Amino acid sequence: MMHQNKFAVIGLGQFGKAIALTLANSGGDVLAIDSHEENVQAVAEDVSHAVTLDASDKKALKAQNIQDMDAVVVAIGEDFESLLLCCVVLLELKVKRIIARARGKQQRIILEKIGIKEVLSPEDEVGILVAERLLNPSLLSVLKFPDQYEIVEIKTPRRIANRNFSDVDFMTKYKLNIVAIKREFETEQDGVLVNEQHVIPLTPQKTILYQTDTLLIFGKTPDIEKFLEINQ
Repeated sequence: MMHQNKFAVIGLGQFGKAIALTLANSGGDVLAIDSHEENVQAVAEDVSHAVTLDASDKKALKAQNIQDMDAVVVAIGEDFESLLLCCVVLLELKVKRIIARARGKQQRIILEKIGIKEVLSPEDEVGILVAERLLNPSLLSVLKFPDQYEIVEIKTPRRIANRNFSDVDFMTKYKLNIVAIKREFETEQDGVLVNEQHVIPLTPQKTILYQTDTLLIFGKTPDIEKFLEINQ
């Protein structure tokens, strides 16, 4: 039987709530924690467990078996002292993987100094994405990895639209891999025609890239930037 990943999300503001619901919708066993009852109730029906407690209370966290989680996301937004205390407790409990939110460079430095290896700065990442989308209008989203690798989601650039996939020669010419292609289909829902995206099978010799398609591309940042620059 496949292992079901167990996650905890501590701090259920807009950011933490979005993470908890996304993990739960993807099949994860999610424990949602916040010190405010109303935030806990807002996700209680959508996650496996939802608990109101003080996340700096070591005994309370241990009672929830926090140390057995595959990963814990600390998304406390407004009170950095509480976030820091929570991270210290999680480190003491030897949680396998801790991902903490930082607001700004100073908070990131402090979290890294105490031993947090994965730090999220959503405001910075959103700012970078907005700038990249302004520079490259076809760019929809970016997921960055170590060593300059990333997955980008883009609309088919104008210069390769309506061409056969094999003719573009992504690997040889651009050193890029196509992870998936999403295509728009018109379907009827309750008597109304709506557009939905679905992943389509990739047949190199037969697949035509339409301008309305969305491409998921994996490769190094400089190679992706070059591809977008040449084909926009």
